[in-house]
Amino acid sequence: MTVTSNSLRSFAGGILIATSLIGAVYLFGPSEASSTGKEEPAEVQKLTEDEMVKKLTSKGYVIHTEDQWNKQLKALNENQEEKASDKKDDGKVVYKTMLTVSTGMTSIDVGNALEQANIIKDGLDFYKEVEKRGLENELRPGTFDVESGMTTDEIISAIFK
Repeated sequence: MTVTSNSLRSFAGGILIATSLIGAVYLFGPSEASSTGKEEPAEVQKLTEDEMVKKLTSKGYVIHTEDQWNKQLKALNENQEEKASDKKDDGKVVYKTMLTVSTGMTSIDVGNALEQANIIKDGLDFYKEVEKRGLENELRPGTFDVESGMTTDEIISAIFK
């Protein structure tokens, strides 16, 4: 196909006319988009605040004002602070655990388990204390209740023969 100057001018003229029409519609057309014709039902548009609350609560939603919400948050924080203070003994948190000693465990294993449960600070120090007393081979299999408030002597006497 050969492109002649007349066909090129005709093509350029067509583009110029199309661009002019699009620009005219853009500049002089409606300033807002028209509706699609689908409007919300009249009952949704005319609901009062009380009616909205009733509808939402009937469907299982809980509606609070900002003041009500803040009061509940405050009460929750106070409740959590009370529970935290109940868990403390003289300002110190007491951890409790049930330690299960099985056959084949060593005193190092017991010390590490007690350290992970926050019952003692250092499992290696516990092992050294057991070794110093000569009880490393006297470990009793079983389940024992221990807590961080117990002394090392109490823990050793509970777990070892």
